[in-house]
Amino acid sequence: MTLTIVGSQLGDEGKGALVDRWGGDADVVVRYQGGDNAGHTVVEGGAEYKLSLVPSGAVRGTVGILGNGCVVNPRTLFTEIDDLRERGLDPDVRVARRAHVIMPYHRVLDGIEEEVKADDDAGDEVGTTGRGIGPTYEDKAGRRGIRVADLLDPDALREKLEYAVPQKRALVEEVYGLDLDDDRAEAFDVDALHEKFAAIGERLADEGMTVNCSDYLHRRHEAGDAIVFEGAQGTHIDVDHGNYPFVTSSNPTAGAAAVGSGVGVTTVGDGDVVGIVKAYLSRVGEGPLPTELDGDADEEALADEIRERGGEFGTVTGRPRRIGWLDLPMLRHSARVSGFTGVAVNHVDVLAGLDELKVCTGYELDGETLDTVPTTTDRWERCEPIYETLDTWEEFDSSAVAEAGYDALPEAAREYLEFLADEIDTPVYAVGVGPDREETVELTNPFDE
Repeated sequence: MTLTIVGSQLGDEGKGALVDRWGGDADVVVRYQGGDNAGHTVVEGGAEYKLSLVPSGAVRGTVGILGNGCVVNPRTLFTEIDDLRERGLDPDVRVARRAHVIMPYHRVLDGIEEEVKADDDAGDEVGTTGRGIGPTYEDKAGRRGIRVADLLDPDALREKLEYAVPQKRALVEEVYGLDLDDDRAEAFDVDALHEKFAAIGERLADEGMTVNCSDYLHRRHEAGDAIVFEGAQGTHIDVDHGNYPFVTSSNPTAGAAAVGSGVGVTTVGDGDVVGIVKAYLSRVGEGPLPTELDGDADEEALADEIRERGGEFGTVTGRPRRIGWLDLPMLRHSARVSGFTGVAVNHVDVLAGLDELKVCTGYELDGETLDTVPTTTDRWERCEPIYETLDTWEEFDSSAVAEAGYDALPEAAREYLEFLADEIDTPVYAVGVGPDREETVELTNPFDE
């Protein structure tokens, strides 16, 4: 049995809570793409765990794997593991030997490239977290990346550093015309990098943390183990299927679960694919957001209210997220590209007690009505949302509703969920009515089917 969990919007949909909940029924949880730019918060028994790299299922005691589709910052990885151990947990985290490593020079280059984009007045800065994700994926595609397996072999590591680092130094000094000051110089020092990352390789080896991901997962699946594939970020910042260029550098969509783990598409496709939906819309960073609440003072006040209720501040960056009404054209696109068998709708409690409630059902663009997202960012920016106004619902006791079940939700909330499900032709599997894993109304458990 496999279950793939995908963000259906722009990230921050609350995937961690569902991975944590259903991951308790799994034996292995696999992150198949992204890096430590993908923050997720898991609440367990009132305790909050903020993770940006370790798979969410690690909080529940399952084996967590960072697949070959991930890019790994070892410092973040060890910090999160050590923090979890200090809090009394014993996370079992493995790393694919084919996964690529975020090097210090990647982080430096990430910052420089965003600064250059911001300074040229073109308006095409992405608003990255500056954690080196994009430059690491660039090196992966350029066949000059350093992989986890290289850290285990000091000679191979030095050879690869001696090839890559001079290129990176030349990029900074000759292309960007910058001097490497004392703070940045060590990131481009082959000897210093070799010493540091060879030691990282020793710790990975000593703790038995690296695996041949494809082989490992094949054997677990053959043994009858249940596997959850956890996507980071969301569909609309997918490098292929999102609003390019305001995207991440990998594929959060379900198809990447096979590529980013080495598990065959027939195995992944034989299980459920659940899209995680926030009951409204939020976004960190630049790019179109047709339903954004940023018009008059009333809209901005409403956005502030939703932001505060929902805790809409980036897990990694702390940046306030932009807020908008639920956008059904976005969800239709997400359901199609990942093949959702079900959706989980989170943050329904955040919308309780509002004076108004709107849902975008389509767009107007150049006299044409669209029911899905255009392929270019330019066209999407020019889309005007078509709204349907729905009934609001009163505030409710999240714990009581979670215990009593779906029928205990206010009628208008159930109508909202059923409207969403009908519009994207996908059933609702779960409803998040609070931040804790237990504050979830479960209609379908994928592992019970």
